[in-house]
Amino acid sequence: MGTKRDYYEILGLKKGADISEIKKAYRKLAKKFHPDTNGGNARAEQQFKEITEAYSILSDPKKKELYDKFGHAAFDPSFHEEAARGNTYGDFGRDGSFYREYHFGDGDTDDLFEDFFHGMFHGRNFRQKGQDMNAGVSIGFDEAVFGCDKQIRLQDASGNLSFLQVHIPAGIESGQKVRLKGKGMPGIRGGEAGDLFLEVTVGEKPGFERKGMDIYTVLQIPFTTAVFGGEVQVPTLYGKVMCRIREGTQSGTKIRLKGKGIVSMKNASVYGDQYVTIEIQVPRNLNPEAKRKLKEYERVA
Repeated sequence: MGTKRDYYEILGLKKGADISEIKKAYRKLAKKFHPDTNGGNARAEQQFKEITEAYSILSDPKKKELYDKFGHAAFDPSFHEEAARGNTYGDFGRDGSFYREYHFGDGDTDDLFEDFFHGMFHGRNFRQKGQDMNAGVSIGFDEAVFGCDKQIRLQDASGNLSFLQVHIPAGIESGQKVRLKGKGMPGIRGGEAGDLFLEVTVGEKPGFERKGMDIYTVLQIPFTTAVFGGEVQVPTLYGKVMCRIREGTQSGTKIRLKGKGIVSMKNASVYGDQYVTIEIQVPRNLNPEAKRKLKEYERVA
């Protein structure tokens, strides 16, 4: 197995470069060698893996400090930081077993044991999950009410476009997110990919206002219907329904239509309600006969 290349060298940097230089170099190289833009080029894929591995170490302040002091050895499973600093030494016992002797000063021994177990269990041979990603998607009011399937366009670090079919669940609100497992950044050393989180923005629908699972609308009714009562058609998200108006209904009266609101995302059998505010249409351009009758009503009322 060949000697591993220096992480700074892989990113084209001088040893000790700061985090801003590291991030800038990574973005540039990741775009250049990303597999999606190199048509299955094995060499480019290998370089992309090296670049990603180097970035995962140098972008982490603690890992970067270890690498700057001890190089690749710091991430070998057998590496022990205290031993590398000369604070411990090892020897073989009379029975042939290996043991380490620790010299304690006035310091806290808990720190020593913490370092010891960190060296045993935190080697760099473990698989690492890829980073999560965030994106946005805009949908219509009715699409949020009933759910929909959307094709979204994604652009990777190399500027390459890809398309993804996504199901948006019924009842979702603006600001809520849909999680797409495994659609984020690829993992390192065969680790699972990160997730993609889609933040949803819902458009408006004229005449309908949403508050949580409930819907609020306004309905104008004729003056005579308010006086004598009757039936009127009320628009809902699920079509028009007939609604009984009581005699003498006043402007501002609210009518509740049970179950005509938004479905719950947690329970598909639970719906919000629709609240209808009544507004009374004042008659205009009355003919002489209608005016006379209203005057008679005014005198006897």
